Amino acid sequence: MKKVIIIHGWGGNPNSEAWFSWIKKELSKRQILLNIPKMPNTNNPEIKTWTNKIKEVAKNINENTYFIGHSIGCQAILRYFEQEKSLHVKGAILIAPWMYLDKKTIEEEGEESIRIAKPWVETPINWDKIKNTTKNFVCVFSDNDNFVPLSNAKLFKEKLNAKIIIKHNEEHFNDTKQIKEILEFLK
Repeated sequence: MKKVIIIHGWGGNPNSEAWFSWIKKELSKRQILLNIPKMPNTNNPEIKTWTNKIKEVAKNINENTYFIGHSIGCQAILRYFEQEKSLHVKGAILIAPWMYLDKKTIEEEGEESIRIAKPWVETPINWDKIKNTTKNFVCVFSDNDNFVPLSNAKLFKEKLNAKIIIKHNEEHFNDTKQIKEILEFLK
């Protein structure tokens, strides 16, 4: 049986994004198990606590398991993949993934946001270890996301050989009602 684990973004929760309720209904219709855990200290996300939470909820996963991430949740998934030995999953779809943020936007967010983002941006990541988990990556970007520069797409294509999808006028996907590419990915 297929399983899906969704990791929400910074400041989010299992119900925070408009598309979460849509995907819950769609996966239920298809009898696909879904888990959207509430990530710890969501307003001050830390790599270790987030990867530990994923490890906790990812028990009994297998090659029929998919991960879906949003924003910083994408990076948390990748860092979890990097840490786990002999982990193999079906794939990961990353919505508004980033390894670096728009400098102007993060500065406008203030010192606290800069402090929180810094370890996520500066801590090196082992892309080869991540690719040992799955070869099936899709990254969905918006052409008007003020947090995630579209240039991140090139990085994910190069490092993960990810399929890149660029949507128009979806901003950071917070108010997006549906992301049909997720259902295509899960087929």
